[in-house]
Parts: sequence; C-alpha cells; structure tokens
Amino acid sequence: MSLRTFTITWRVRSYELDSNAHVNNAVYVAYAEDLAAQHAEAIGFGRDWTLAHGGIWVARRHEITYLRPAGYGDELQLTTEVEEMRGARAVRHTVIRLLRDDSQVVDMRTEWVWLHAATGRPVRIPAEIVVAFTGAG
Repeated sequence: MSLRTFTITWRVRSYELDSNAHVNNAVYVAYAEDLAAQHAEAIGFGRDWTLAHGGIWVARRHEITYLRPAGYGDELQLTTEVEEMRGARAVRHTVIRLLRDDSQVVDMRTEWVWLHAATGRPVRIPAEIVVAFTGAG
C-alpha cells in the first residue's frame, strides 16, 4: 500500500506574518519541511528511524508559486504528495489551500536528497522508504 499523500490543517499565527500582514514567503518553506517531517513520522520513517539507518534528509531545492496571500487566523489545508523517489533523490509536491473557500495559496515542489549521515554524501534511498511512500519495489 502506498502512503504517498498526507494532509494536515494549520492556523496561521501572528509571528508568521510579514510587514503586509501576510504569511511571510519563507514561512511556506518551513510549512513544507514540517509537513514532510510529519508525513514521515506518521508512517514510521521519522527522525529516529532515519538516524538509526544512518541517513538524513536535506532539502536541495524549493520551487514555489505564490497564488494568493494568507493572513493571521486563516485556517490552511496543507497537502504533500511524494511524486518521485529515485536514487538519492525524492520530489514532493505541496499544495496549501485556504479552508474557508478551498482557494489555492501556494503550489510548491521540493527536491530532497538522502545523505549518509556520517559522510554527508548522497546515497540511494533505502528500499523500505521507497516502497512505503510510492508503492514501488
């Protein structure tokens, strides 16, 4: 069974805002990284598992399209989907929507790289992770 997609809801906090009273652009990156970590934890491949298997994930690239602002108190729906895992690389697609009207706020793709924790060098993603997130063997 693939557990490729994961969704949470989030209420915007005051300290996440910029001088225009909108969620700061950099905060969306933090949301996406936290969402990916929560997804991994939820299916048993979180921080403890990762470190026990000698690896670490690092974000290599974020590609973000901002579609509309979100502000203080807005409830957001954050969804991440693992689109691809191959070699040492994984790509996640994250969509953030306003709950009140289902309008899209952000569309983001993040490229992650699995590194050997001791050397910091890219290595093949463990097969267990690939199977869990993509259903591919």
